[in-house]
Amino acid sequence: MAESKLDERGLENAAILLMSLGEEEAAGVFRHLSPKEVQRLGETIARLKSIPRERVDEVLESFTGVAATQSHLVDDTDAYVKSVLRKALGDDKANLLIDRILQGSDVSGIESLKWMDPGSVGELLRNEHPQIVAAILVHLESEQAAGVMGVFSERHRNEVMMRIATLDGIQPAALKDLNEVMSRVLAGGEKLKKATLGGIKPAAEIINLMGSSVETSVLDYIRQADGELAQKIMDNMFTFDDLEKLDDKGMQSLLKEVQSESLVLALKGATPEMREKIFRCMSTRAAETLREDLESRGPVRVSEVEAEQKELLKIVRRLMDEGQIVLPTGAGDDFV
Repeated sequence: MAESKLDERGLENAAILLMSLGEEEAAGVFRHLSPKEVQRLGETIARLKSIPRERVDEVLESFTGVAATQSHLVDDTDAYVKSVLRKALGDDKANLLIDRILQGSDVSGIESLKWMDPGSVGELLRNEHPQIVAAILVHLESEQAAGVMGVFSERHRNEVMMRIATLDGIQPAALKDLNEVMSRVLAGGEKLKKATLGGIKPAAEIINLMGSSVETSVLDYIRQADGELAQKIMDNMFTFDDLEKLDDKGMQSLLKEVQSESLVLALKGATPEMREKIFRCMSTRAAETLREDLESRGPVRVSEVEAEQKELLKIVRRLMDEGQIVLPTGAGDDFV
């Protein structure tokens, strides 16, 4: 069932079996499938609103030898798909698939880009219209999208980022335009709701990972076109220096996730205040060891320091998404 090439009947058999297993067991099976297989099975489950009893019996006898007692396995298949995918993949990953599955949209071409290196994706999209590129990049992880942007010329990169920041969703008609780029046909129609992708936060996350020189260029470009938009993006960004805003508990949570060697390199480019804050959040012995490592470490390339700081920021972003830490980034952050 986990093989990548399943015929239509095989997909339906697998879907029927999963619905008969229950949510917990089905979630366990989904964890062993590829993203493409999860999407195809999810779409099949969502489509099977009711199943003839004879078919259920046939499937169960084939897989387990136990006959089904009813033909209607799940009262609400849409809710079932949502619940199983969230248990299997977590809310963030599942939500990306749920809208596509329940809308009937085929984004297999875009999904395949996630397995390619950023340079290859960049070459593929280099000559495409900025709006098309933006619509594709918001489907990718921020880190990969940042790598893709690095392949573009400065002007093309700035135009694409401007489009990402102002994108408030993707209409099915726009998704169909991607067929020319990805050589695929997307299902859907005008009545389908648009996918909730793009906007300020994705733009800020991509810029965060693009490097300081590129970051300045992109923000200057956006600021000239729309100063308010640029400020909103900046309010959603955070830099290594922003880690000083973490409270002691948040800093301790972060330090638990960071390897000592990575921390040493990252702190080579840190302010004295940042270093002292980190020392205070460590045991006396650990702080002393870190001080010694920093003093004994010779000159380090700026690119190496920035790379480690980016890795640290990725951990911060994950911990923020998980709700383990809170990092105020804008002037409007209020707490009570």
